[in-house]
Amino acid sequence: MVANSPVPNIPVVDFTGWNTESGRQRVAEELVAACKKVGFVYIVNHSLPESMLDEAFSWSSSFFELPQDEKLKAPHPDGWAVHRGYSWPGLEKVSQTMSADNDQDRVKQLREIVDFKESYDVGSDENSDQPNQWLPDDSLPGFREFMLRFYWECFRVGGEILQALAVGLKLDENHLLKKHSGRYNQLRLLHYPPILAEAIETDRAARCPAHTDWSSITMLFQDDCGGLEVENISTPGTFIPATPVKNAIVMNVGDLLQRWSNDILRSTSHRVTLPPLPDRFEGLQRMTRRRFSIPYFMAPDPDSVIECISSCIEEGAAAKYEPITQAGYNKMRASMQY
Repeated sequence: MVANSPVPNIPVVDFTGWNTESGRQRVAEELVAACKKVGFVYIVNHSLPESMLDEAFSWSSSFFELPQDEKLKAPHPDGWAVHRGYSWPGLEKVSQTMSADNDQDRVKQLREIVDFKESYDVGSDENSDQPNQWLPDDSLPGFREFMLRFYWECFRVGGEILQALAVGLKLDENHLLKKHSGRYNQLRLLHYPPILAEAIETDRAARCPAHTDWSSITMLFQDDCGGLEVENISTPGTFIPATPVKNAIVMNVGDLLQRWSNDILRSTSHRVTLPPLPDRFEGLQRMTRRRFSIPYFMAPDPDSVIECISSCIEEGAAAKYEPITQAGYNKMRASMQY
C-alpha cells in the first residue's frame, strides 16, 4: 500500500509485505511505478533496524566532531581514482558537468563556488582497488568495526530493493542483484557545517549543487534538518523539498540503472540547499543548522557491462545508450569531481 507522502510529488512505498507471498508483487509494482514517475521514493518499514540507524548517526557525529588534525589521519587520496577517506570542505566539487577531455578551465570555473561540506567514505575491505582510509584505532575506538557491519547491512537491504525493482520490471528477481557483489559499493558520512545563509543565497558557497547519482540506486538516510530537494519532473528546473521522515530510506535511481532500463526508470537531479526557514536562522547572523546525512550507493561490479534490458525496449525502438562498464562510467564522472 502506498502511504501518504509528506511531499505529494514523492511517493511512499511500505516495504512491509516484501517477504510475504501476497505482498511481494504489490511492493515491486509500487516501487517501479515510483521510479518511472519520479525517480525518488520514501521506503518505510524496511528491514534495516532503527537502532542501527541511530548508532550510525551517532558515530557520524563523533567522527566529524574530532579535531581536524585527527580527521586528516584518514585523508581522501589525491585525485579522483580512489574515493575513500575524509574530504574536507572545498576538496570535492559535485557537478553534473562532464567533459570527455577533462577540460581543466571548466573544472576551475566550477570550483570557484565551494561545496561547503565534509565527508568520509567507506567501502568493502575486500576491494583492493579502493582501499579504505581508516583512522588509527585509538582515534575513535569501535568506529571501523561498526562501519563495516553497517556497510554490509545496507548492502543486504539494498539487495532487497534491487530484487523488488527486478520483479516490478518482470525480470527474474536476481537479474539486477547478480551484478552487485557488494564489494564495490560506497557508504558516505556527510556533514554540512553551519554557514551564513547569505553565502548560499548569493552563490558564494554551495551545500551540494544539483546532480544525478552515478550508480544503480542510492539509499539515503537523513537527519531532521532538511535541505534535500528533488527536481520536479513536471516542471524541469524547479525543485521540491524531500522532507525528512524518521527512519525512512529515501531511495533514488542512479544513472546506470536509467541506462540499464532505457530511460524507463528515472535518474532524477537533486541538490542540497538551504533548510526550511525555522532551521536557517540562528540569531542575527542567519546561520544554517548543521546537517547530517548518510547515503549508500549500490554499484555494479567494475567489469559489469551495463546494456539495455531487452524487456525495456518497445517494439520497433532501439536502445538509447551504448553498452558501458561500471568502471568506464565512474571514470567519466569522477574525473570532473576531484
